[in-house]
Amino acid sequence: MKHAVMALSGGMDSSSLLLHLLRKGYTVTAISFNYGQKHLIELERAASLIDYLGSRDIAVAHHVADLTSATALFESDLLNTGDDVPKGHYEEENMKATVVPNRNALFASILYGTALSLSQKHSVDVEIALGVHSGDHAIYPDCRPEFYRALEHAFALGNWESERISFTLPYLELDKAGILRDAEGSTEKLKVDFDEIFSRTITSYQPDDEGRSDGRTGSDIERILAFNAIGRRDPITYVEPWEEVLDNALQTEREYLDKKYREQLTDLQYHVTREAGTERAFTGKYWNEKRPGKYRCVCCSVLLFTSTMKFDSGCGWPSFHTEHKEANIERVDDYSHGMHRVEVRCSVCDAHLGHVFNDGPAAYGGERYCINSASLIFETQEEER
Repeated sequence: MKHAVMALSGGMDSSSLLLHLLRKGYTVTAISFNYGQKHLIELERAASLIDYLGSRDIAVAHHVADLTSATALFESDLLNTGDDVPKGHYEEENMKATVVPNRNALFASILYGTALSLSQKHSVDVEIALGVHSGDHAIYPDCRPEFYRALEHAFALGNWESERISFTLPYLELDKAGILRDAEGSTEKLKVDFDEIFSRTITSYQPDDEGRSDGRTGSDIERILAFNAIGRRDPITYVEPWEEVLDNALQTEREYLDKKYREQLTDLQYHVTREAGTERAFTGKYWNEKRPGKYRCVCCSVLLFTSTMKFDSGCGWPSFHTEHKEANIERVDDYSHGMHRVEVRCSVCDAHLGHVFNDGPAAYGGERYCINSASLIFETQEEER
């Protein structure tokens, strides 16, 4: 029997993590924390989830740890003593106001002590499972992998029999949509209802008196976009109808990304990738590039092509006969300029890349990806090393 100790906030990520562990056959001890957070209702949601699982004959040991006497000394807009939680995108600079100093170190310390006690009592190995994910890294330094590696090392140095305790962070490289997709698999395996599970969660940092979110804080927007990305309607109740909170989240995302790309890209790169422009033939940086290496999206760095896929078509733009298997480049019918072409876009960030034509090398399927240099970043093999 595998054993795990985890933090269950009552939010989307930790609830998904609980399902993940149960699906994998773990016996789980879940700890929720009262640290004086504005969204204290999350503890009620966590308890509700545990009750629902119990009604489905899925037992989870659940405890609530009260940290309010300690966190009363802290400053954060996430706490009852702080200012209003900022609105806007999850990665905006103002979201740093929601950082609770050393919060995850406190949580991890209690989780580690619990895991060590269980291990010693029952003579078993115990894993500490945490639901931190890639979207947390930009704002919360205590959600980064190097933080947990250092913490695990420090705890191991400070305790006897620590060799039986380990950290597991299964969502570290996933975004919110990836976490929900994992939860879909878990609910199917466990034979529990996905919407019933997530109707018992809350992500808002500042819900109203009825526990509803207005959908406008950063954590809300990230959640709304994740549900939309997997083609689902969020089962929780918002102050406004789902269609309105979704429209707001999509608009907030567009505005944030536009600002980000304007700061990140040159005028030409922005024109090509965000406004579907085209650089002039034979002027781009990579049309005649022959060194071995990889070509990535200039906006999001996803791998699109390698030099082995490139060929000289004589058209004046970089030409490729095949896309990388990880690229999943999207194709869109383009009827601009009085003609029909097939536009190609990055599947991750929707950057315009160029067009694909049926005049490429027959040996590779007969296609030619005609790509703007301004949409690419080239990494030589030396840079990769």
